[in-house]
Amino acid sequence: MAGRPRKNNLSIQDEIKKQEETVSKVKAKYDAEVAKLKDLYTKRDEMKKKELLTAVEKSSKSFDEIMKFLMEDNCND
Repeated sequence: MAGRPRKNNLSIQDEIKKQEETVSKVKAKYDAEVAKLKDLYTKRDEMKKKELLTAVEKSSKSFDEIMKFLMEDNCND
């Protein structure tokens, strides 16, 4: 009789199905963790913006002076 026994073929198919399910679960967890990381980046950026705005409000420099300073820094790159 040629070929592999049917039992091994079913076993491989079961293993494939099991591995596909595992990969699916891991991918879902990965996607959730990436979403959490993006959320943390967003929160960090919001905190930096608030901190910058507070510093500008407390500064004795005018808006135009601050913008000029920031733009000069960009032009020297």
